[in-house]
Amino acid sequence: MTPGRSSGQYSDQNWLRSFMFTLFGTSVLVVSYFPLFYTHLGFTSPQIGILYSIGPLVSILSNLFWSMVSDRLGTIKKIMAILLAGQLVTALILARATDFGVVMLILSLFYFFYYPLFPLADTMAIKIAQRHGRNFITIRVFGSLGYSFFALTIGYVLKALGSSSIIAVCIVIVIIALLITIGLKDVKRTGENRPRAIDVAAEPPKGEGLRQILLKKEVLWFFSSVFVLAIGYRMNEAFLTLSLKAMNAGDEIVGWSLLASALSEIPVFFALSRYGDRFKELPLLAFASLMFAARFLFMALADEPGAVVAIQAMHSVSFGIYYVTAVRYITRIIPDHLRATGMAVFTVVWSSAAGLLSGTFGGLIYEDAGRTVLYVVAMSFSLLAFIGFFSKHLVDTGFGFGRYLRRKDY
Repeated sequence: MTPGRSSGQYSDQNWLRSFMFTLFGTSVLVVSYFPLFYTHLGFTSPQIGILYSIGPLVSILSNLFWSMVSDRLGTIKKIMAILLAGQLVTALILARATDFGVVMLILSLFYFFYYPLFPLADTMAIKIAQRHGRNFITIRVFGSLGYSFFALTIGYVLKALGSSSIIAVCIVIVIIALLITIGLKDVKRTGENRPRAIDVAAEPPKGEGLRQILLKKEVLWFFSSVFVLAIGYRMNEAFLTLSLKAMNAGDEIVGWSLLASALSEIPVFFALSRYGDRFKELPLLAFASLMFAARFLFMALADEPGAVVAIQAMHSVSFGIYYVTAVRYITRIIPDHLRATGMAVFTVVWSSAAGLLSGTFGGLIYEDAGRTVLYVVAMSFSLLAFIGFFSKHLVDTGFGFGRYLRRKDY
């Protein structure tokens, strides 16, 4: 390998790592600090639940729309730049909104540009990692590092400036991410080195890609279990900051809780990138579901902010194992030329459809029954997901148990 080429490869990956680092700063704001902005505007818990669920509703369309546009045009970089520009414009408008109806309308537009960025960025990371013979996690982990950095930093910034500055912070981060896209190197949706004739023969007719994905029984079972697990996860995500505020925790404690979860997943990401291939995906997903159930049980019992921060470290053995394994499973059951669409469907199920239900349903539970009942319900959904993943594993192995947990080639 020539020195120039090596330098180009490292530059290619480092620009994307920087983008991932910055992009997850917006995730910190939208997921954990936007609810505080809504509280600052005087909205009630059911109203906050509705605002949370609008994003998933909009993203069901936006994820599929932008991913299919990306697949059709063969570009990810340009689509992500368009999405960030849309976020910037809508955030500038949102900064001046105070009425619930107006906020709901503008936020819908913001979410249209926000949600598709993450599956597209993951798709680019997968392809660039494959191009250079690296593991996807070596790029994706910078998203976790960025989440950790911004979770803590934003908490102290807002402690100094107040919750009214949340949208201003969002605007700054979006501008930085948009500038970084200039240095990104685009990737195509199929292997660059394959002859065009092979690409044409392998690709389905227009409009058939989504149908091909959804008609596979293996894919449907997987996405159904993911959906059930996601309902409980999104309940926790939507009402974690409100739960901490109810315990009289400051914005900096919210930041520490987010930092604990983000940092805890990093060693798990690296461990699974090295040793995860030795184990089958479905048993790992079942184990992660059990860890989610334990995590939400502890949240139901917690009554101090410090306990919540400690419980957030269980993000490592719950989400950390789940996410890496789920992405690996998707790359195995969905062909390369449908990868962007497949990741979009995964995001719709994990974030959009589940978020829609958990936001409205969770808001009512939190308002009428309280935090403890909310987390017991979340725990129940996690246990159902465990049954879904593990029963599929048993079906695939002829109802074998331990001897089929490891891959035969190990």
